[in-house]
Amino acid sequence: MSGLLALLDDVAALAKVAATSIDDVASQAVKTTAKVAGGVIDDAAKAGAKAAGAVIDDAAVTPKYTMGFPAARELPIVGRIAWGSIRNKLLVLLPAALVLSNFAPWLIVPLLMLGGGYLCFEGAEKILHALMPHREHDTHGDTPEDPTHLEESRVAGAIKTDFILSAEIMTIALSAIPESGFWTEALTLALVAVGITVLVYGSVALIVKADDIGLLMAQRGRLGLTRAIGRGIVRGMPTFMSILTTVGTAAMLWVGGSIVIHGMEELHLGAEVGHWIHDVAHAAGHMVPEDWSGATIWFVTAFLDGIFGLFVGLLLVPVATRVLIPLAGMFRGKDPA
Repeated sequence: MSGLLALLDDVAALAKVAATSIDDVASQAVKTTAKVAGGVIDDAAKAGAKAAGAVIDDAAVTPKYTMGFPAARELPIVGRIAWGSIRNKLLVLLPAALVLSNFAPWLIVPLLMLGGGYLCFEGAEKILHALMPHREHDTHGDTPEDPTHLEESRVAGAIKTDFILSAEIMTIALSAIPESGFWTEALTLALVAVGITVLVYGSVALIVKADDIGLLMAQRGRLGLTRAIGRGIVRGMPTFMSILTTVGTAAMLWVGGSIVIHGMEELHLGAEVGHWIHDVAHAAGHMVPEDWSGATIWFVTAFLDGIFGLFVGLLLVPVATRVLIPLAGMFRGKDPA
């Protein structure tokens, strides 16, 4: 009997250890997700703010991929992109992050800079396209007229962009996790990946269906106020989507520029750019009342990071469109012309 009680006591102890480990993983995941989504203060906020920018960019950029499709296809398209994002994070980026963290940490900064450069290119290309909409080349390839092929093309493009943003988010999340064991780190990252994806694409789903919700309110609302709000939502959504696209482009340039600048500082290549932005931002912060100082420093830093990102992107556009994209087309067996 005493042996059975001892065995049960051991099982209870093991269960307590397992529960504690699960609680630690969940706690770290919640804390890390909060850092990634909202940012924190001082040194930790530097990583958190960048990740928040990537999250904002992800949520702002994705709705445009549903434009031009029937309402019945909007949520399925968002769902396909979200599923692709989950696969990106769990099957590719999570293992890659763990491998880099444990075996090649020196590669993280250069890879982040490549991702940041891509975001700068995307943002600059969007601005050039807005200013010169009749340019002959299209960096994303020909747009097929068949709705099925168009949807496939849009989803593939969204997942490609999401991959870069997810890579930034996962890398920053990795740096925000306290030092822990391999499996705890892996489980925490997995929970963060799922949490961020639900947050981003849940928001996207609400955005793309807001006009339908507004129409339903306008047509079936019992109160005059409800119907008025519904009509306001329907009328305001085109403007809101336009603003959201602008915000997404600005976030691309901000996040990409800040990542490149931070990487230059880490690699001691042109670190004076980051120092100059820091000095200008803090000088601006001292010129306003103390209550506005922090917000002013953040805004000026983000603005100058975005300007630098635009500069980098404009340098990369001819390189990508005249060299890299034609080379990729040759490797895929397509005529680059």
